[in-house]
Amino acid sequence: MAKPFQAQNDSAHWAFVFFIELIVSKTSQTSSLSLIHGVLPNPAIAAISSAILAVVVVFVSVSGSVYARKCRRLAARIRELEASLEASVAKGAAERRGRVRAQQVDPSLTLFCLLCSVQNRFGALREALAQRNGDGSRKAISSSAYPMSPIGVVQSCFSTRNGTPRQPLLVPLARACLVLDPTRVPAEGLEGLADYSHCWILYVFHLNTDLDKLWKEPSRSKFKAKVRVPRLEGGKMGVLATRSPHRPCPIGLTVAKVEAVDGHSILLSGVDLVDGTPVLDIKPYLPYSDSVEGATVPNWVKGDNKLAVRSVSFSPEFASSLSSCWVHTQKQSLYGSADEFRSFIEEVLAWDISYGDLDEDDQDERLCDLSRDSYADVVYHLLLEGINVSYRIDEKCNVVVEKATLVCNVGDRSRCGYFMWRDKLEQKK
Repeated sequence: MAKPFQAQNDSAHWAFVFFIELIVSKTSQTSSLSLIHGVLPNPAIAAISSAILAVVVVFVSVSGSVYARKCRRLAARIRELEASLEASVAKGAAERRGRVRAQQVDPSLTLFCLLCSVQNRFGALREALAQRNGDGSRKAISSSAYPMSPIGVVQSCFSTRNGTPRQPLLVPLARACLVLDPTRVPAEGLEGLADYSHCWILYVFHLNTDLDKLWKEPSRSKFKAKVRVPRLEGGKMGVLATRSPHRPCPIGLTVAKVEAVDGHSILLSGVDLVDGTPVLDIKPYLPYSDSVEGATVPNWVKGDNKLAVRSVSFSPEFASSLSSCWVHTQKQSLYGSADEFRSFIEEVLAWDISYGDLDEDDQDERLCDLSRDSYADVVYHLLLEGINVSYRIDEKCNVVVEKATLVCNVGDRSRCGYFMWRDKLEQKK
């Protein structure tokens, strides 16, 4: 983009040189004619001509210099803008490619790194909140803002967002242990909760990619007013008319079945919460008030099996691979046996999890990828309790689970496993 300005600089330079040569040539011709005719040039006229010529030369020189500097500044600014634009385009493309390939997790990627990343992100947010609360001189919090701290954290069977159900109770075997902070909520605060079959959970969408910006500069953060809805097969709807996690205020509401309560911990099932989710509040589910008789929904919401795939099958090698993983994970697992964990995998993959968390550009790119490659060539990965489950989807939307591999460094002795709850679950039966 700087070449046109360079060309203009060269043109101005040569025009200036031509102008000077023309004046010198005319002056020389005039002097020669005067000498030929024997007429001496008038000294006063010669002095005035020289002065005018000097003024013209200085003016043209200064103008050319100023114009050249201006052109150089504009050219430099254009180069900066071009570089910034290229960087923004490259960054956006990289983010889209990363989200599209979220299901194709690199087997060498460890769950330990993923969990550390989640903890670091949430820790940074909590630190920012503490700074905003402790610094009275700052006006970051307006009179209409209500900062809140989580009362507990979810230890879920879903290691990442990929595979987590879109709605609660879709996967009955999906389990999670909600561990409350004893410094915030004493164990007596859960007394009586076990008498209810279900409870409401208010939580934070802590894995939203724009959460940091929304938290630090809420007035400058932007969100999409309309989002794509899976049930509409790519159609858009207002974000507040959907359950999308990308909301003006990233707070989620879900319902789960209460399996057991022990001290500061609650065993839940039918959850749609990812591991590490911060919880703001818990409320018991009351059928007489929470279940609205005669409630209506739009037509696009009706139809419970719209997102279901046709079938889920397992390869002959899957059983042995899962057994190898189970030896290392059974102490921290929320499931009593490898067979129960296999049933859980089948329930998760029975729902179409291919496009649920992709935005418009991601879906277009995914469709282009599938048009270039056959369905059978794409291997998807799902992380459940630190076990990497690889599977394929054929052209008829049938899922074939191939094998299970253990992700390294997943052991966490502080996690609430099945053996912690076994006695209470057997009593409940």
